[in-house]
Amino acid sequence: MTTVTYWHRIDSPVGLLLLTAAGPDGALTSLSVPGQKGGRSVQDGWRHDAGPFRAAEEQLGAYFAGELTEFRLPLRAEGTAFRERVWAALDDVPYGATTTYGEIAARIGASRPAVRAVGGAIGANPLLILRPCHRVIGADGSLTGYAGGLDRKTRLLALEGAPVSRPGPLPATPR
Repeated sequence: MTTVTYWHRIDSPVGLLLLTAAGPDGALTSLSVPGQKGGRSVQDGWRHDAGPFRAAEEQLGAYFAGELTEFRLPLRAEGTAFRERVWAALDDVPYGATTTYGEIAARIGASRPAVRAVGGAIGANPLLILRPCHRVIGADGSLTGYAGGLDRKTRLLALEGAPVSRPGPLPATPR
């Protein structure tokens, strides 16, 4: 049996959002933004239907209005067991807070050398905004990588009132 991918676009303060679901039940499989690294685009055979996305559209509207701090939507992103553990850890990062790649690695019991793999899993998150990878920053507090672009990451963190700091350059090491 072939699964039909449903899709719908909604406007937002960070650009047009493309939502996809694996069926009419509305369990979201992705949320992409224009220009997103690894983002999805509408394919032949997909079915455009706003119906399955009504709850997502309402909750995203409330989020961007500053009225919602936690999404309660069915999500159905698929990845490796490792990626799914990383994505589950993202779900635990509260609104208005930030965490680091190293802290995510520690939460899932990954070794220190696995921090790069954690970063890769975060970068492969198919559910931007809903699964808050924008809340992950560098160990030095810098705004590092975001598949949707650093401008969007900055805007999302500002919306949430999260502490955002861009440290200045490191001092030169004396020789």
